Amino acid sequence: MNWIEACRKLISMDSSTSSSTVECVHYLSELAREAGLFVEIIPEMQNGVLQSNIIIRTESFTPGSQEFLLQTHLDTVDAGHFALWKKNGFNPFDATIIDGCIYGLGAAEVKLDFLCKLEVLKRLKGKSFQKLKPVLVGTFGEESGMQGALKLIRKNKVNAKYALIGETSDLTIIHAAKGFAVVEIQIPLSQSEIDYKTKRDLLESTSTQSKIFSGKAAHSSTPHLGENAIVKMLDYLQKMPENMVIVEADGGTRFNSIPNQAMVELDFTSHVQNLSLQKINKIYDVLKQVQKEMENTQDADFEPCHSTLSIGVIRTYEDSIVLGGSCRILPNVTQDHYEQWMEKIKAVCVSQDSKFLITDYKRPFRTSENSQLVKTAQSILEKMSLPTKCLTLPSTNEASLFTRIGIECICFGAGVRQDNVHTPQEHVRIDDLEKSISFYMQMVERFCL
Repeated sequence: MNWIEACRKLISMDSSTSSSTVECVHYLSELAREAGLFVEIIPEMQNGVLQSNIIIRTESFTPGSQEFLLQTHLDTVDAGHFALWKKNGFNPFDATIIDGCIYGLGAAEVKLDFLCKLEVLKRLKGKSFQKLKPVLVGTFGEESGMQGALKLIRKNKVNAKYALIGETSDLTIIHAAKGFAVVEIQIPLSQSEIDYKTKRDLLESTSTQSKIFSGKAAHSSTPHLGENAIVKMLDYLQKMPENMVIVEADGGTRFNSIPNQAMVELDFTSHVQNLSLQKINKIYDVLKQVQKEMENTQDADFEPCHSTLSIGVIRTYEDSIVLGGSCRILPNVTQDHYEQWMEKIKAVCVSQDSKFLITDYKRPFRTSENSQLVKTAQSILEKMSLPTKCLTLPSTNEASLFTRIGIECICFGAGVRQDNVHTPQEHVRIDDLEKSISFYMQMVERFCL
């Protein structure tokens, strides 16, 4: 099977968030073993679904030897509506080649990057590595908390000094990225609200006020590119009389997205006590204060240039209303400063008998532009007539985890990010994949041979 057919085959395997990487890992292990490489498959259960990490080396691992890590996640976002994948004949898993580009889910983000790195190890099989030993790792769960990389680290499966993290970067070095926190606020309904809504549901006819809010969807790492429909709804609620019952509030699909739709249904009451509307308004006031404080610390290397707090989901349940969202934290924000923001939100939630949870947290990372890893990468890119300027990433990836255990990281990969990844038009140029193979090959040769 040639390399392009391998790309088609890998894209054909569904490794989206709601699926599994097991099939991909099995296929990649076959390719690696056919090339005489050493393979270790690590099965893991994640949310009741069997997943797999894969580790590939050119030789068996020697305890104590330091390594040069090539890492790429094998999972993708969910495909969404197949009808939108026009370039692929309405099937995101059927790779199509048009004008020198491969279209399909995972083409750019970032399954084909793994094949590029595997090609490097295949070409280096049999070489004697005098410095670092190359190791290729494919992980699951990047799109859902980076659980695969976390489990790999906890089991001490690699001993790396440097790492190249697979990331769609248009063949440009990414040396820094924002941190990431997933937050959830649970606002309980008072017993009188619950009783009122239960009684109301039994009536033959009722009269309520409903309003729908429209926005523009975007990723929560770039909230300035969207319009948050839930924020519009919360602004509207702050103008409502305090004796309004929220019958239902609903909006958004993911905590890390800017929602393009939200709705609220309200009812007037004169006798219900301890209304959730009042709690939401007070909590929202503090959320706005924290967002304003985040804008005081800036870094011109990032876009947006400050940390952000975005609300992505609101849901109404029988006994509560839940808000979910995410924070993107600049590398120059101290841990104390970040914790102060979280404590401020927690304090107002406690004062309103509500729960504040941080369900996931990844620190920001930044590798110095004067580091040997960055300087070497820049010299190679210069010889390849590619851009040498370092960029930053407003979102988060596995580099934030590996840097915490002392591994120096940069991110790199083929493909354009904007209006490409996480869209039904996802694609990557074949010649850019070939350039990334050349870059990885030269990096491994510099650090390992």
